[in-house]
Amino acid sequence: MRQPSVIARRVAAASVSLVVAAGAAACGPKDNDAKGSGGDSTPHKGGTLTVLNSQPQTDFDPARLYTSGGGNVPSLVFRTLTTRNRENGAAGAKVVPDLATDTGRPSKDATVWTYTLKKGLTYEDGTPITSADIKYGIERSFAPELSGGAPYLRDWLVGAADYQGPYKDKKGLPAIETPDSRTIVFHLNKPEGEFPFLATQTQFAPVPRSKDTGTKYEEHPVSSGPYKVVKNENDGEHVVLTRNTYWSAATDDERKAYPDTIDVRSGLDSSVINQRLSASQGADSAAVTTDTNLGPAELAKVSGDRDLAARVGTGHFGYTNYIAFNPTVKPFDNPKVRQAIAYAVDRSSVVNAAGGSALAEPATTFLPNQKSFGYTPYDPFPAGATGNPAKAKELLAQAGYKNGLTITLTHSNAKDFETSPEIATAVQDALKKAGVTVKLQGLEDNDYRDTIHSVKTEPGFFLAHWGADWPSGGPFLAPIFDGRQIVKDGANFNTGLLNDKSVNDEIDAINKLTDLDAAAKRWGALDQKIGEQALVVPLFHPVYKRLYGKDVKNIVISDWTGVLDISQVAVK
Repeated sequence: MRQPSVIARRVAAASVSLVVAAGAAACGPKDNDAKGSGGDSTPHKGGTLTVLNSQPQTDFDPARLYTSGGGNVPSLVFRTLTTRNRENGAAGAKVVPDLATDTGRPSKDATVWTYTLKKGLTYEDGTPITSADIKYGIERSFAPELSGGAPYLRDWLVGAADYQGPYKDKKGLPAIETPDSRTIVFHLNKPEGEFPFLATQTQFAPVPRSKDTGTKYEEHPVSSGPYKVVKNENDGEHVVLTRNTYWSAATDDERKAYPDTIDVRSGLDSSVINQRLSASQGADSAAVTTDTNLGPAELAKVSGDRDLAARVGTGHFGYTNYIAFNPTVKPFDNPKVRQAIAYAVDRSSVVNAAGGSALAEPATTFLPNQKSFGYTPYDPFPAGATGNPAKAKELLAQAGYKNGLTITLTHSNAKDFETSPEIATAVQDALKKAGVTVKLQGLEDNDYRDTIHSVKTEPGFFLAHWGADWPSGGPFLAPIFDGRQIVKDGANFNTGLLNDKSVNDEIDAINKLTDLDAAAKRWGALDQKIGEQALVVPLFHPVYKRLYGKDVKNIVISDWTGVLDISQVAVK
């Protein structure tokens, strides 16, 4: 996931996914059972589900959405070759078939992936879905006027780097073959064992060429899922979905499609959303949010009310908040200085600044603490929950700073409890105990992002965060630590400017594996190897707490998204 603004979008739309936000091992909804709360918990068909969000569901075109697992609201309309498993907790971090009969059949070296479509797949008008439609849907995502989706296909597909989409190039992409109406074959530049995860992105949704209206397609995209778009106002601010009568549950094991109507209303203040969900009156009794968390103060209020507490879903998404170093800037070019800061950090105070233990879990690994990522517990600089200033002073003395030093910490002024002033102040206070004076430099959010993601302006010491495009170590470690992904004249995420051949080679070796469990173990080992270089200091992993209306049933929160899956819920 490409940092803050994209993260925000992804978790809201996807999840998350993109598209916002936009997550102890996660175990899904701890404050409620999977059936929801109150009265008859058996899910029934019918009714209207209202979605109250802060971020609009913009660019409702499968080519333009940056989603993982098919997204949340998008997944109701767009089916993809594969999708996420719609189950609670860790089970929900698995990739499963959607339009395809399986998760893909790789060649021996994982450079060719073949899929077969299920029989009986149709669009909202009853016409059949073909492999050519999926090929076309992918090709149109390369059109410059439909940009916004995940960049992997341009990098992975043979000959795709300069492709400009079907509007300019009628020949299409030879790297995607459709030998018959149900078979589609992808030819890749290099081995990619995680291709089934990529096939969950909405770019893999079918689009009938005859119904493609270019940039206006988002106004009425042709549905392959259980719902179709009947209203899209103000670029996703108000979206209404009703049943696609041609959708068949016999071809779709993942979506329950209980409500008759989905009414998505966005552009709302987060406090208003939580107030409405708390009051749960009228249509809001059957309402949820896919992008708005409970803040510390709101959570305290909710926790004191038994009825409200029973309507809080708890989720974890693959996401890490951390301190980043630029080792080309003094004194951070000295590993002992970086190690000293790692020892000095007081994670308990950072967690409190992030909203407390209910909303944040301390992190000593860069990888999120979930099995699917390859999480391997380790702490290269063990300092306990509250830091070890004595050890930090010892290392600073060895580095030539026996009388301490003064440094500047760059952070965002956005009130996000992640890279914001509260977190920066907690770090500042902890380092003071180790003899390090920290001056705080707060930047407005856009300026902050531009500054930290440019090699030319990147500061030496700053707060950062990263979220996963899918639940695996690959999209977590590679963008941050693969030296070949350093971008000198654009948005750069390898903030430590690490270009270690052994790390790069191991990334390539793991990417060849189609056994994802074996790959996960190697990602965990690589995380530990990189962590020992102290290029980042992991601080915490967020926990998502979200209210839902009193008449919402069948709550499912997977470790893939960390948020309530609206494809599963029912309403009274």
